[in-house]
Amino acid sequence: MPGGRLTHDERGEIAAWLTEGLNYAEIARRLERPTSTVSREVSRNGGRERYRADRAQRATGVRARRSTPTPPPPEADGRDAEAVRALTERFTATMVRTGFPRMMARVLVCLLTSDTEGRTAADLARLLQVGPGTVSKAVRPLEHIGLLRRDRDAGGRRERYVLNQHLGIHAWSASARSMAEWAHDAKQAVDVLGPGTPAGARMLDMSLFLDLAHHDMTATVERWQRLLTTRPEGGQGRR
Repeated sequence: MPGGRLTHDERGEIAAWLTEGLNYAEIARRLERPTSTVSREVSRNGGRERYRADRAQRATGVRARRSTPTPPPPEADGRDAEAVRALTERFTATMVRTGFPRMMARVLVCLLTSDTEGRTAADLARLLQVGPGTVSKAVRPLEHIGLLRRDRDAGGRRERYVLNQHLGIHAWSASARSMAEWAHDAKQAVDVLGPGTPAGARMLDMSLFLDLAHHDMTATVERWQRLLTTRPEGGQGRR
């Protein structure tokens, strides 16, 4: 199945959107899945009127046990492949719930959970079971916000997508800059709308809160950077 197995969260979204009356094509577009995946999922689990996420998830588990009587072998490094798969699905679902487009989240989680120093577009396409064009579209915004970069291999023929050092700082700093921009615009809005008006008072509260959030987020980055310079070398790990 392109994109891997449907997760429980995705099945919950399918059930909710069926209730809203969305067609299969629209549900597939929102999930970034083929329409055939959605139509097959619904038809084999009760149809539009009887589809339930929990029941579909249980049925999938039963089918998987029938077709795969033995558990998946551990990976070469000793990790349980099924546990790793479940982890990546949970992590991806969390990112999607907090605003990440699904394909961007899948690429980022794939890189985060890999011990390899970066992946090529072909690697990511193979691991995520999508086309290279889909990977290229997903990595551009991740590059733009500073979460990853492109490096060329030793021969200079292939590009690899590599997570930026101190990934958390990049993400947090980007959010802090957004807070500062919002605070600035809200302050200007107070002058335009008038501080004595309901709209002006609302903008004033917003600007004060966002300004405070920006300063706190900036201070957090500074504290983390100080921690990196003072903790023992053995506790730093890969960054």
